[in-house]
Amino acid sequence: MTSHENDWPGKRFGLPQEGPRSTPTYLRRAAGLVVDWALSLGIAALFFNFEGFAILLVFVVLSALGGLFAAGSPGHLVARIRIAPIKGGALGVVAPIVRPLLITLVLPAVLVDSDMRGLHDRLVGTILVVR
Repeated sequence: MTSHENDWPGKRFGLPQEGPRSTPTYLRRAAGLVVDWALSLGIAALFFNFEGFAILLVFVVLSALGGLFAAGSPGHLVARIRIAPIKGGALGVVAPIVRPLLITLVLPAVLVDSDMRGLHDRLVGTILVVR
């Protein structure tokens, strides 16, 4: 048995392999993102005539407000995941605001490490976990 067989995303942060507080799968993360984009598109269609920048702005605002008040975007809530600070305690104000801004750049979100943390999570000191 190799050491990789006893390793899982989040283990080095003391997170369980499965269940609440474990790291969510890519499918769960993608589902949350699809919900967030659908909401953003719908709101932008209703109020901003599908303006491209408006869609992005709505996405950032929904994600930031969700992060500030519910530790996750509306898509995170539907997918039953949340943003957690690596050091424990409260999420704070900076991470929920900066994190969606970095996600809009796309590259930080796709550069993931062995703990399934994107660059945007590493930069703000957070990790996604199952609710």
